[in-house]
Amino acid sequence: MKQKKFKSSIVIPSVLFIYLAVMAYLGRGMLATGESLKYYGVIACTIVILVVLHFSLKKKERLREQRNLDKYTTYKQDETKMSETNDKTSDSDK
Repeated sequence: MKQKKFKSSIVIPSVLFIYLAVMAYLGRGMLATGESLKYYGVIACTIVILVVLHFSLKKKERLREQRNLDKYTTYKQDETKMSETNDKTSDSDK
């Protein structure tokens, strides 16, 4: 039975978001002292960084999957690709 693998583009930002939530809870005293702009600014910047991290990790995973698929092909698939590219070039020559 194949074990389900968690994607790092989901796990890492999720763990960091939980960490952000805990730190925001512990730092809520800043709101009482009147530093609400700094409090919410740090939270907003961190969320933007987490979103960028998610999409960059997702792109990295997608590129890795493409590289692995291209690496392990059969000779039959290679011949099919070659014949398709030859057909396209011969059509463009006409």
